[in-house]
Amino acid sequence: MSLLAPDPVAVVDLDDDARRIAHMAASVLLDYPVEEEAVTRLEVVADAVASLPAPVAAAFQRFLAAALEMGPRALAEHYIETFDRRRRCSLYLSYYDAGDTRKRGGAILAFQDALTALGWELDRRELPDYLPVVLELSARSDDSLPGELLAAHRDGLEVIRTALAQVASPYESILEAVCMTLPPIDDETRQRYVSLVTQGPPAELVGIVDTMPFPQTGAAKEARP
Repeated sequence: MSLLAPDPVAVVDLDDDARRIAHMAASVLLDYPVEEEAVTRLEVVADAVASLPAPVAAAFQRFLAAALEMGPRALAEHYIETFDRRRRCSLYLSYYDAGDTRKRGGAILAFQDALTALGWELDRRELPDYLPVVLELSARSDDSLPGELLAAHRDGLEVIRTALAQVASPYESILEAVCMTLPPIDDETRQRYVSLVTQGPPAELVGIVDTMPFPQTGAAKEARP
């Protein structure tokens, strides 16, 4: 079944505090749902997003309701099936710029340079282009750079959202909420998004498999002198 490119998500006007809450909530929910912590995470996020503008809050609440209904074990299994085994659901943003090409390393390095420039470092084994890491950085940093990174990868975010919708994953609602917090999509980005949805990211390396060869947990901490 081929993927179709739906219209991009409409933007919602948020102040800085609401944007931070939305990005932190999305970061928490898009990280691997450890079974022992899953229910607590959902409850904390539910309280946090209740104050967000209605369309954004509703998107989060759709996911939260579905996750509670699924239960921790089923949610963890769905997460692995969705994000580890479906290439177009990859949470590594450089994949949508460089695909499986030799340019991938440089694209990842650009995220690392941004993290370093802002005075933060990863405190777990993870790549710096992992979407929950970038969202957490956007939520916790006073600099505009993390938000600009997200906006610059809006095409990739829309591809993830479309792929999640195609498999009826409740995680699509989280990507919808994130996209609501970003600037309006321009024509050039929309064209890249449509191309990525219909053709997929570039590929030139041999031995490509369905599972992405990256770990699935991550978080950022502020670097200390």
